[in-house]
Amino acid sequence: MGVEVLSFGCRLNAAESEAMRRRAESAGRTDLVLVNTCAVTIEAGRQARKAIRAAVRSNPGARVVVTGCGAQVETEAYAAMPEVAEILGNRRKLDPAVWTDPAPERIRIDDVMAPHPDPLPEPAPMRARTRAFLPVQNGCDHRCTFCVIPFGRGNSRSVPVARVVAQVRALVEAGTREVVLTGVDLTAYGRDLDASGDLTLGLLVRAILREVPDLDRLRLSSIDSVEADPALVAAFAEEERLMPHLHLSLQAGDDLILKRMKRRHGRDDAIRFCAEIRALRPDAVFGADLIAGFPTETEAQFARSLALVEECGLAQLHVFPYSPRPGTPAARMPQVAPAAIRERAARLREAGTAALARRLDREVGATRRVLAERGGTGRTEGFLPVRLPEGVEAGALVELRMAGHDGRLLRVA
Repeated sequence: MGVEVLSFGCRLNAAESEAMRRRAESAGRTDLVLVNTCAVTIEAGRQARKAIRAAVRSNPGARVVVTGCGAQVETEAYAAMPEVAEILGNRRKLDPAVWTDPAPERIRIDDVMAPHPDPLPEPAPMRARTRAFLPVQNGCDHRCTFCVIPFGRGNSRSVPVARVVAQVRALVEAGTREVVLTGVDLTAYGRDLDASGDLTLGLLVRAILREVPDLDRLRLSSIDSVEADPALVAAFAEEERLMPHLHLSLQAGDDLILKRMKRRHGRDDAIRFCAEIRALRPDAVFGADLIAGFPTETEAQFARSLALVEECGLAQLHVFPYSPRPGTPAARMPQVAPAAIRERAARLREAGTAALARRLDREVGATRRVLAERGGTGRTEGFLPVRLPEGVEAGALVELRMAGHDGRLLRVA
């Protein structure tokens, strides 16, 4: 075998995994299983460790290298696994020397809060060469009470505009049709580069679309809606190539729970933002992250999160059953019973399934421009999945009329 990559968690991890794969392959590495872990929940770590054991059973003799946020904040758990040959912290994994000059140390973890810059991944088109995830920001300066990611990623850092534009141009020249800007806290983009606050995500979006006219589609990964700058909001109304899809880091729909989470928005802020974007871009599609069973959450408070699905017009949910992360303030708060957490998460997922079906209903009869992917599926401008007719090759942008759906995928006429 060559280099097998198992990537967990966010789109930033996906982009970094592709960069690591290229570095390892260029260095001539073989019989390597590279595991890029996530630490957002306890379940994410459990899944990664299960996958490691399965990979070793399938590839006896392969060398397993574990990296990512899980490796950074749960080092001991991975070090205890005899299947793991090497553990790399987040500040080592993109260093080319790591792959060309293996060190004798099994564990190489650095302080992510140290002020030196990280290596940043080169542009990494996905295998189908249709969509590329491009990291433009890393780390987080906020300290939400449930989250360990700042301790896995460090403080917020941004890629300069000129470098981002050059990377986007290179991706387009290589055949990429859609670029997705990714980051840990994407709406924090630019603050570390310009103390005046004049450099924002909105200005970066404008620069990309202006300087790379051949880019068909620009999309954003998850954002913090309360931090969306005026230039970004205006871009949704004025830039057709900026896709009308936003995945929002909402987490909850009750103001007291949001305060205990140390979030920076309230319930009304979320509802108002979705209404504002929808007024500017009526075809906008919204997704959101929501946590079920945060400490102290009552049934009435959970009901307000449940109601937020309809009040914000959400169509795609990422539901996280709360799990306490050691060392976080939320882990010391009164906990909700595990059975109640599971039940609330199930209700949120049911609400998400129904919300997606309602949104797909609205698509029936409409003609959408769909970007074809591998496996006979594609995505609309609003990132809604479409089952493609036979003969449409990956990478094609095609106009298709929506005839129906099965509750999960749109069907064309």
